[in-house]
Amino acid sequence: MNDQQQNKNLILATGLSLVVMLVWFWLFPIEPPVDTATDQTTATDGVTTPAAEGDAIAATAAAEPVIDAPRITIETPELLGSISLQGGRVDDLELIGYQRDLDTAAEKVRLLSPVGSDAPYYALYGWTAATGVAADAVPGPNTIWAIETGTTLTPTTPVTLIWDNGAGLIFRRLIAVDDHFLFTITQSVENTGAADASLAPYGIVARHGHPDVQKFFIAHEGLVQMSDGVRSSVAYADMEDLDADAAAGGTSQTQTVTENGWIGWADKYWMTTLVPAPGTPFTSTARYLPNTEIYQVETVAPVQTVAAGATITSESYLYAGAKEWETIRAYEQSPGIQDLIETIDWGWFFYFTKPIFWLLHQLHLLIGNMGWAIMALTLTLKILVLPLAYKSYVSMAKMKELQPEMEALKARVGDDRQAQQKGMMELYKVNKVNPAAGCLPILIQIPIFFSLYKVIFNTIELRHQPWIGWIRDLSAPDPSSILNLFGLFPWATPAQGSVFFLISLGVMPIILGISMWLQQKLNPAPTDATQKMIFAWMPWIFMFMLGSFASGLVLYWITNNMITFIQQYTIMRSHGHKPDVFGNILATLRRKPADAASANSNTKPKGRKE
Repeated sequence: MNDQQQNKNLILATGLSLVVMLVWFWLFPIEPPVDTATDQTTATDGVTTPAAEGDAIAATAAAEPVIDAPRITIETPELLGSISLQGGRVDDLELIGYQRDLDTAAEKVRLLSPVGSDAPYYALYGWTAATGVAADAVPGPNTIWAIETGTTLTPTTPVTLIWDNGAGLIFRRLIAVDDHFLFTITQSVENTGAADASLAPYGIVARHGHPDVQKFFIAHEGLVQMSDGVRSSVAYADMEDLDADAAAGGTSQTQTVTENGWIGWADKYWMTTLVPAPGTPFTSTARYLPNTEIYQVETVAPVQTVAAGATITSESYLYAGAKEWETIRAYEQSPGIQDLIETIDWGWFFYFTKPIFWLLHQLHLLIGNMGWAIMALTLTLKILVLPLAYKSYVSMAKMKELQPEMEALKARVGDDRQAQQKGMMELYKVNKVNPAAGCLPILIQIPIFFSLYKVIFNTIELRHQPWIGWIRDLSAPDPSSILNLFGLFPWATPAQGSVFFLISLGVMPIILGISMWLQQKLNPAPTDATQKMIFAWMPWIFMFMLGSFASGLVLYWITNNMITFIQQYTIMRSHGHKPDVFGNILATLRRKPADAASANSNTKPKGRKE
């Protein structure tokens, strides 16, 4: 009876996780990964410039032919690109350290592209007119700027753009960049006229066309926004559901920030984020313009008045690059961008995902290989939950010790199930045994599993990270396939997202199934026919289900299974019960014709003669 209870607990816990995964995959099927920084639709220019108040549109830039304006080259250890003098746009940016795929000749990931390309995506800055300034007296998105200083933007050589409106206001824009992904934009207005002028500085990031995102629940792609410690996010597909914006002919949402915040577009691995100087108030707005299919975020600082003969300045930042944890953390320290780490999608279980990622990152720095780091992380997590696992396995061992008394109870009360249950509860109480404890280690794995899945799926630190041999990307499924006998046959493996991909088992998923099967053999097969069938199929169902998961997650599950096997075997032996693993395997492999007859005879009342 004790084996039966343990088997029911195991089936309950494992079945729960199975149901969760089945529902998840039904609602959110896995699709092939796409670098959204490079695959988007085409649209014409049509960005909007904000009003000084930041809550309405002052003017719409008409769709115009692409201007072949001069450019300033960008060269840093992490970035390669250029700035167009048309609007002073940062609209050409490649990430040197990241390729689109694992091919050695693969193109670098392109983050920003100019109007006229297949995927216009750019940042621009300027001033909006307020009291005493005409709308055409400030530079617009298509204004052609001149170079005042610098010819190439590098971490050691900033550049300065200049534009004279011919009516007493001289606009300058100093652009600097560091060794990673942070641009510093310092805008100034010099008033050489006789009257005061009032203006407000703004920044815009515009993205033309709907990005080709993965549409997967576990990864947010779209708007990310921080307003005085409150984070908000809106998927690209949900931008059209924001409040109607009659002035712009689209939808928008606006946040008033009194001290710290930022706003931008985040993909799975990349982002382009506007960051006003910490400690300064501003208004942030996200817009969707359906007529031109432009997604736009903007920040507008308060109106400043520049007196005759004076100069005003405004400083802000632009993060354009990869969502690297260490880089982002460094920017939280200097220049003090609050909560920038929240641009990474940690999910609902952030209290699990954040420490799990931190530990994985530290182990990777120590070991130097992400695959071995995942295995070390699994071992560490198993050690942390060892007290719970120890109690569970001790309880299972005590259940084994109660076997003779349970059999005696069954013989004494016969088929009286009520008396049998009452006697069992008395035995559990006297011997301080909790029959439900056996499922706790499996249940505790569920949030850890999903949190690790979130980490492996979303954090760029695992992208294109190899382990051993054929596992060249731990963030992608095992590329080997049983359909070509793991490379022995010349044909290619099915593409991810295809129907055949679901049955294209690699080496690691097969090892996973075997590890689950071995873990089952610590206990004899249940005598109940239904339970026995469930146990027989469960490892292989999980093998197919997890076969399309990232290799890093499958590696975690395999390591977890083997450590659990060793823990359970050792603890049960220390309490006088020696699991007959080899015997249980042989019992599974042997076919017994008498089993069916025996099962039928067990259903007949004792003493009854046919």
